Amino acid sequence: MWWNKPVANQELLSSLPNLKVIATGGAGVDHLDLKLISSFGVKVANTPFAVSNATADMGMALMLASARRIVEGCQIAVSPNTEYFAADWMGDEVTGATLGIIGMGRIGYKVAQRAKAFEMKILYHNRSQRKEEEEQAVGAIYCKNIDDLLLQSDFVMLCVNLTPQTEKLIGKKELEMMKPTATLINISRGLVVDQDALVEALQNGVIKAAALDVTYPEPLPRNHPLLTLKNIIITPHVGGSTTKSCRLMMENMVESILATLNGLPIPNEV
Repeated sequence: MWWNKPVANQELLSSLPNLKVIATGGAGVDHLDLKLISSFGVKVANTPFAVSNATADMGMALMLASARRIVEGCQIAVSPNTEYFAADWMGDEVTGATLGIIGMGRIGYKVAQRAKAFEMKILYHNRSQRKEEEEQAVGAIYCKNIDDLLLQSDFVMLCVNLTPQTEKLIGKKELEMMKPTATLINISRGLVVDQDALVEALQNGVIKAAALDVTYPEPLPRNHPLLTLKNIIITPHVGGSTTKSCRLMMENMVESILATLNGLPIPNEV
């Protein structure tokens, strides 16, 4: 299965009485009804290790591109109307800034490892605190209360799984807690952010900018207000899409399928 095609619904599952496992690419399984699938005695396996490096790289790329206004700068540089480069055209520095990571799992921790090289102050919010040695390795400070992270961060990066608890985790209240100079980066799932609240926040200067690899729906309707804003970067959910990671995803899915057919423990069973 690749994303939600085909849709693993009652009709499909009923038509496949010999189905033993569904292997899906990527880390997220929010597109699958796990209870329904389990009720048919079918196992589910994903490929979380295959995409973690690529997705963490994407988070850093979005942060850097937004801070340094890379997309806007490229448009200026290639525009047939550009006659000179303005001396007062400025971006923000990532080095030394404060990064708040929401969701310090596999991908969140890899983001922290990369951010350390940029000499960033790293705050993180997670369901549970990481081991002290893991925190020290990247210089990360745990914020039990998400509000503390939002108030202090120059960049807030979302790395959580989509669950009922994380749906619209970032809404109007949370956006208003962020600095007016802050940028929101989402490499998790679109539904983790209240998009209507985000549109309002970006339009009214509640936060400075946003960089999103994920939205809801995907793609957005062509008349969606997010697409008209200048202080946003949107990419087409390609965080885990590299040649290397896609090959590894396929290998991982095949391993899970073969293990199931041979009655062996399933790697990365959900």
